[in-house]
Amino acid sequence: MLKRLIRKILDRLFLRKFDDIKIQKGQIFERHLDQNLKNIKSLNETYFKVFSQDTEDGILQYFLKALKIDDVKFVEIGTQDYSESNTRYIYETMRCEGLIIDPTQNLNQKINSILRVWKNKMSIHNDYIDSENINEILSKYSFEKNIDLFSLDIDGIDYWVLESLPKKISKIFITEYNPFFGDKNEITTPNIKKFDRFKYHETGFCWGASLKAIVNLMVKKGYKFIGTNRLNCNAFFINEDYIKQINFSLPDTNQLKIFTEAKFNIFKKKSELTKSYDENKKNLTDLKVFNLKTNSLNYFNKI
Repeated sequence: MLKRLIRKILDRLFLRKFDDIKIQKGQIFERHLDQNLKNIKSLNETYFKVFSQDTEDGILQYFLKALKIDDVKFVEIGTQDYSESNTRYIYETMRCEGLIIDPTQNLNQKINSILRVWKNKMSIHNDYIDSENINEILSKYSFEKNIDLFSLDIDGIDYWVLESLPKKISKIFITEYNPFFGDKNEITTPNIKKFDRFKYHETGFCWGASLKAIVNLMVKKGYKFIGTNRLNCNAFFINEDYIKQINFSLPDTNQLKIFTEAKFNIFKKKSELTKSYDENKKNLTDLKVFNLKTNSLNYFNKI
């Protein structure tokens, strides 16, 4: 019992030391951003990763600096245990107040085991969210307005949750999209509570929404599309009221193909699925997706 306890303490100390090294590395990249802030002409000049899935840490630091936000109020939905997330680096290095929402079991305990929670103010809602309860949850924790950063990644009904949110709810918005849905379609998952992509279809292929669907919705919500992460699965938007503080030219929202060329393959165990949109469309004959143009479920290979 004592040995197990000692080992647990040592493991935690080792992980904390390793995390501190990662943070120091991130701060070196941050100084580079500070020195070149006015000269940055594209998102790929901001890329760096500390705790994010890919290059989101660097992109978000650029936006926070460009918008002169140094005391951050954020919401992140879909964090799992928070060890890899879009806002953890912010929480570890800046003044902030955050709301984390995720159904992961024992989420409070897991976050407290890896994070210096005492450094800032953190609220944790440990449950599923959907299009019907999201605004009630935000209001419960006083996160229904004056938000600097909103991050959404729930591998499912992201579009429907996003649709339910008020216009211009935050200055910066990041949301996951499904690059395998292609650049022309306006499609998403059906609006099913507690959506599980692998229960819905054995391949797990149906998750999130197409980039075109997300971009068109966000334009209606009062945002401008800025670009994506390196892997092409997270899209970044800026509230149109703050767009003049971004130095570089915005992407053409009628030309999204470059952002739907996935630089990852989550289907390695499924030989019939590839990174190719055309091949997947031909092979997935039994998959139904929600077509936003027809407002109905259609077979993916028929759209």
